[in-house]
Parts: sequence; C-alpha cells; structure tokens
Amino acid sequence: MGIVLGPTQYGKAECRLVRIIRGAQRHEIRDLNVSTALRGDFAAAHISGDQSRVLPTDTQKNTVYAFSKVHGVGEPEEFGLLLGRHFVNSIESVDGARITIEEFGWDRIDGHDHSFVHRGQEVRTAVVTVAGHDAWVVSGLADLVVLKSTGSEFAGFLVDEYTTLPETHDRVLATALTVQWRYSRLDVDWAPAYDDVRRLLLDAFAGTHSLALQQTLYAMGSAVLAARAEIAEIRLVAPNKHHFAVDLTPFGLDNPGEVFHAADRPYGLIEATVSRDDAPDPGPAWT
Repeated sequence: MGIVLGPTQYGKAECRLVRIIRGAQRHEIRDLNVSTALRGDFAAAHISGDQSRVLPTDTQKNTVYAFSKVHGVGEPEEFGLLLGRHFVNSIESVDGARITIEEFGWDRIDGHDHSFVHRGQEVRTAVVTVAGHDAWVVSGLADLVVLKSTGSEFAGFLVDEYTTLPETHDRVLATALTVQWRYSRLDVDWAPAYDDVRRLLLDAFAGTHSLALQQTLYAMGSAVLAARAEIAEIRLVAPNKHHFAVDLTPFGLDNPGEVFHAADRPYGLIEATVSRDDAPDPGPAWT
C-alpha cells in the first residue's frame, strides 16, 4: 500500500481588521474578518518538516494589515483580489491563493461625524480565488434574517407511518439566509451590485406566495440571475426558523395565528443552486 499526500493549503484565519478612514471632519469605518489560504508545492513541509518554501501565517496576517494602510480596503472583493494577486505574483512557492472576507456593517449615528452603531447580525462576504493569471470572485451575505407572517403554505407533502406534521395553508415563514453568487467577470462595480442583489433577494422573498421554502429559494435565485447578467450562478442556504402556534385553549383563549413559539432546533435546512445553462466553468471558485 502506498501513502501519498493529497491537496493542501495553509494560511491565517480570521484576521480582525478595523480600518478607520479619517477625513478632516468625518470618519468612515470598515470592519473586516479576513482569512488567507495559500496553495502550492508544500509537500516537503508536511513530509519532512522543511519550511523553506513556507511563507509564515504571521507574515500573511501582517500583509493584511499593511495593505489596508497602504492601499485602503475598498470593497471586500477589491481587497481580496489585491491580496490574492500579491501572494501569487510575489511569493515564488505560491501558485494559488484564496482570500475569504466577512464585512460587518456599521451605520453612522445621526448627527455625528465619528460615532457609529452596529448594524446587526447580517454579514457581507467575499471569497476571492487567484490561480496564476486567473481570478474568480464569489460575493455573498450571511445571516440575513427574514420573515413572512402570512403568504406561505406547506401541504401535499409525502406522508408515511411516521408523519405527524399537519398540512397548513397559512404559516409563518422565517429563515436566516446564507447566499453566495459567482461572477462570470471581474469588471464589476461591487458595491452597487451587492446592494442590488440584496434588494432582489428581499423583493422575491416578500413577493412570492410560497408553497414551500424550496420554491421561494428558486424564485429568489431566478430573480437575481434575470436582473444581473454578470452573475453566473447563485447558491442559497436557508434554515427554516420554525414558528409553532401556542395552544392557548387551557386558558380559555383562542389563538388565530397570533401567538407563536419560535423554535431554534431542530430545523429544516433547505439548500439550492440556481445557475445559467451557459454559465462558464467555475474553476476553483467554490473549492
């Protein structure tokens, strides 16, 4: 039996970076979580402990902070491309880099030039993969919590001897969305594109009379692809945040869909990919 080393990568995970842009009177803030992962021929490091081709993860961390000062942060996609291309083009032993960025939103407190309030749990994401002269960008968002208080059904499902769930034609539909979309090109105005995709997702969620969460995800993905020609595919992950009507009859009270128990687990987990039939090959964009 032979033993071989498979694919490897290494890097610095979760470099917390807060960049303050200090204008004369007014400040801006960008709050990022940056992870780097480098790919190349690092077999000697694994097999014999030879580190001569290994750029330390501490160096990668330092590069993140230094680049934020020298080049600024810009949009997460821009910063990811800048870092990825630097590692691939400047470090001889590196032939691929994957930069993963989360951005946490801050809103300015009204009337104040340098005071902010955290936007909430929603996170903007970007994953940039660089290999040689090629690059791929996957943008996204995580923990976008949405809820419909009506306009959602779940009926006509498969039933067996273990099924106890009743059909419903009017239920609360809630989820915390994680969505990623792959661009087919890089000449994108990243910030307006992100804002528009987010708007399209919300409009489709709100405007679709849902017969199932699966149907809603397809409608959301389709809306994005129909409106944004530069997006090749979109992947959606939606945990079903179940809301169960509370039985108030022991207290002599009716409950016509007004009082619910919000259960955190277990939950249904629905995932879908919606893509163009002529989408370009994803390469290592998702790997």
